[in-house]
Formats: sequence, structure tokens, C-alpha cells
Amino acid sequence: MNVRPYLIPNEPVIFEEEIKKSLFITYLAHTPSSDAAKAFVEQIKQKHPDARHNCWGFVAGRPEDSMLWGFSDDGEPSGTAGKPILAQLSGSGVGEITAVVTRYYGGIRLGTGGLVKAYGGGVQQALKLLQTIEKKITTNLHLSLDYGLVPLAQSIIKQFDGTEVDAQYGSNVELDVELEVLHVEDFTQTIINRSGAKIIVTDLNNI
Repeated sequence: MNVRPYLIPNEPVIFEEEIKKSLFITYLAHTPSSDAAKAFVEQIKQKHPDARHNCWGFVAGRPEDSMLWGFSDDGEPSGTAGKPILAQLSGSGVGEITAVVTRYYGGIRLGTGGLVKAYGGGVQQALKLLQTIEKKITTNLHLSLDYGLVPLAQSIIKQFDGTEVDAQYGSNVELDVELEVLHVEDFTQTIINRSGAKIIVTDLNNI
């Protein structure tokens, strides 16, 4: 499992341009799964039912995970729309993103080279407008400890940018903490060392 953070879209982007009387409208959106990507494509198709083509490409997971890529020429000549769209997305280093390019035909043929340039270029321009945020890969840890060790645990959670998501106070204190996967090993080692192994740490994702 790759635990390094990666960039995802922060908000949708729309970019329009006219090329030889054809109108190209490029939509970019954050889609965290293949199903979300396909739903977004359908949404744009319903928005432009009278458009000649709604071509698309998506990267539905980490930017480098080609198992989660998809594309369609939607009636354009093979290789002239979906592939150039996907090439721009996969080269952008942004994950969980879908691009749909809607084309209203203007009566002038662009030729295969012109189509590749139009579809790829629209996505390239839209990507320049895209604002991204970093997606951290997190896991949930469970801490079991005595009341006297709570201040120590909380200071170590803060040190590793963890978030306390739940706390149960019974005969013992039970804390659930969300933490970036990258830090789990160091966090666990630090907790064990500084509490003299009195704080028990369990990774809830590995139970």
C-alpha cells in the first residue's frame, strides 16, 4: 500500500473555448471512485443532451494507479478525444479527478490532429485553473491507558498531528485516534517508550 499523500481537486473547474466554430466546454471535478467518475460523466451528459459529443477521461484513485483509469471518445474518431484527455490527467500528478469535454459541432471538420489538440488542449488549460489540496492517507488507532497517562498521550497525539475521534472513560481510558499512516510506526514507538509500555496501541484497520 502506498501511504504517501497526493493531490486531489479542491473545487470544480469549467473552461470554454471555440475552435473553428465548434464550442468545447471542459469540466473537471473531484471523483474519489470509478463510480463517482461515471456518475459525473452522466451528470454532464444530462446537462448537454443536445451536444454532439461528451468525451471523457478519469483517474479515480492515486495519480499513478492505472488500474483506476478510464476514457471514452464518445463517437469521435478512435484515439482523438478520450486518450488525449486521459494523457493530460495522468500527467498532471492529480488523483481522483474526472474531465468531461462537451463539444457542440460548428460544421467545420478539425481532422484527427485538430481533435487531439482540441480535447487535450482544453483539459490542459482547465488544469492550469485547478486548485488542489493534499489528501493524506490515514488510519485509526485505539489507545488503552490509565487516567494518569492521558496528558502524555494527548501531547504525543498532537506532536504527530493526530486527531482524537472518540474517547471512552471507564475503569480505563479508551481513545480512538486518526493518524497519517506515514507516522504510525514512529507514533507507536514513541507512545510505548515514553509510557514505559503502559499505553496499549491497536491499529483498528488491521484487526
